[in-house]
Amino acid sequence: MPNKPILPLTKAMQDRIVANVLKACNDITALNSTGYNFLYLASGFIAHYSRAGFMDYYRIPGTLTLDITRNVSANMWTNFRPGEQHYDYYMSKAEVYRRILKGLGLECPTTAY
Repeated sequence: MPNKPILPLTKAMQDRIVANVLKACNDITALNSTGYNFLYLASGFIAHYSRAGFMDYYRIPGTLTLDITRNVSANMWTNFRPGEQHYDYYMSKAEVYRRILKGLGLECPTTAY
């Protein structure tokens, strides 16, 4: 039996994630559960036991932005192809990551396809 598809992030959810992560890049204490849930599930980020632990790890200004930059390639999800299961979900995550990069004034990779 095939797995149930994971729905892509809605535009509203993408907007909330991007806004919160950009705030947190300037002030980690602004990180809420929406931004945290996106980041800790993003490839390349160190697992933490809680949002508080994540915030403590990134308490030094600039460190979250640096790790976002370091983890770009893992978060473009180029291993998924159109028509594959969960493709739309992972492309919505990649779009959020690109929007975060753009909001930080960083170069944004284009879509793979």
